[in-house]
Amino acid sequence: MATPEEHAAHNTAAEKKIVSDVEKYGFHVATVPGDGYSPTFAYTIGLYKTYGYPELICFGLNPDLLHSVLWSGKELLDKQTVPDQSLSYPDFIDDYEVRLLVVDKAWYKYYFGYGIWFNQGCNFPALQIVWPDKKALFPWEEEFNPNWKASQPLLDRNLDFKFREERDVAVFTTRQVLDGLPVLRVIHEEDGEWQFLCDTTYEVADLKIASLTELVKRDPTLNALFQLNYGWQACRATKAAAWQEEKYMSGEANETAGH
Repeated sequence: MATPEEHAAHNTAAEKKIVSDVEKYGFHVATVPGDGYSPTFAYTIGLYKTYGYPELICFGLNPDLLHSVLWSGKELLDKQTVPDQSLSYPDFIDDYEVRLLVVDKAWYKYYFGYGIWFNQGCNFPALQIVWPDKKALFPWEEEFNPNWKASQPLLDRNLDFKFREERDVAVFTTRQVLDGLPVLRVIHEEDGEWQFLCDTTYEVADLKIASLTELVKRDPTLNALFQLNYGWQACRATKAAAWQEEKYMSGEANETAGH
């Protein structure tokens, strides 16, 4: 894990590169690699300041292709500053069309980190470039390839349920949570299973299964963990406390309960 000094040095170098690219090219493309659970994505920084255009973001493709798609998006904005969201735009990815969505500002803090720094806040517009599957269907269409759905979070919606899983996916919890105790520990197993625990019991007899959406409706603060990676857990002392994330070692929860 990087030290605070290493983080500071990285940020300084990144900020210098952003400023330099915006001066040279009009904008910078920031790429954020995926972690195995959250997808790779890239976004522009500087389109708004230089041209008055919305910043652009795209998910789920390899970094070179993301860079190319964002450049194509900039060229589209050169011709049409306010693209029609009801239309598809061709030839962004080989012969495939893309669609554009207006990004809700509530998503900015999760995906536009350096963009917020560069623009000194969230007072800039942004569009998401969304690509289709091989049948030319988009993620909001019923027959879209389910294996690709998690690759593109749709940033104009779903603020009430941010997790990449389907809303009705089954997760593990306890009888006590369903009876009203707060979730104080969330575990995202290496195999993708989720556990939402109260930290008062780890008895098999207390184990229950619920839908993820039911737990999020009961406690919307769980949404804060939608990017919790495989093999990680998050804990808090009370429902009002901040989550603390760390690597999870299998069996750790049971050991904690035994103390």
